[in-house]
Amino acid sequence: MTGTLFCFGFGYSADALASTLLAEGWKVRGTATTPAKVEALRSRGIAAHVFDGQAPLAGSDRALEGVTHVLCSIPPDADGDPVVRHHGRELMRLRSLRWAALLSTTGVYGDRQGGTVDEDSELRPTSERSVRRVVAERQWLALWRSTGVPVHIFRLAGIYGPGRNPLDQIRAGQARRIVKPGLVLGRIHRDDIVGALRASIERRAAGSIYNVTDDEPVAPWEITAHGCTLLGVAPPPEVPHTEAEMSPLLREFYADNKRVSNRRLHEQLGYRFRFPTYREGLKALLAEPPATPRRGH
Repeated sequence: MTGTLFCFGFGYSADALASTLLAEGWKVRGTATTPAKVEALRSRGIAAHVFDGQAPLAGSDRALEGVTHVLCSIPPDADGDPVVRHHGRELMRLRSLRWAALLSTTGVYGDRQGGTVDEDSELRPTSERSVRRVVAERQWLALWRSTGVPVHIFRLAGIYGPGRNPLDQIRAGQARRIVKPGLVLGRIHRDDIVGALRASIERRAAGSIYNVTDDEPVAPWEITAHGCTLLGVAPPPEVPHTEAEMSPLLREFYADNKRVSNRRLHEQLGYRFRFPTYREGLKALLAEPPATPRRGH
């Protein structure tokens, strides 16, 4: 099966999906925030357009014409999701559309003090960033409920992969082991995000929500220690989280302690991870040359 994918934003995971589908003969279109980024996408055969979320995409009717699949990886702002705000009505009228997906975060569940959550659990976001994700999810699901736009929500755990992983941090001398007793976090390899999205494209179920996280929640400092073992270097010293200097984003991750169930992903989509735990993921990354760091979804 092939089609035409339109990516609102080409973050780390969205770019990987686009590259995979391009290689299979799909047409790919989408948006970037600057003319320079647009030109870089066009050089790869992607029909790209400037869209920064502040105003509608110029010529959007033509850009979206014939699109069969839509992926949104643009972070919501204080007013909600910019794609729904500016182009929700167009998506409602897009007769060719078979699948639409929003990349969200498991941060919407907030802190459960180590307890387990699934897709039906109450959302209790603890950070402004996660509060915005909840708003965006509700806006996209409202499109589905009111008009039948085939929306799917993917709540992603902490993403790692080429150019974005503990091995690169260790090699660069930037790794730390910040310890908070009892804390566990979910992780997911970029390629398994692509795999989950592909599985959903094959088994569409509009209105569905999926947690995309691997099979073993684990303390982040344990992952760093394992990476050091793989590289044959001594691990950095452990630092209590109460004494560590952390960015606001890292503090968010350390504030939310939960185990996220991925049962629905396995049972409804039939997806099996290429990297079911960080061990398989880091082992595969060990054989790859360090890549350019990437941010975003």
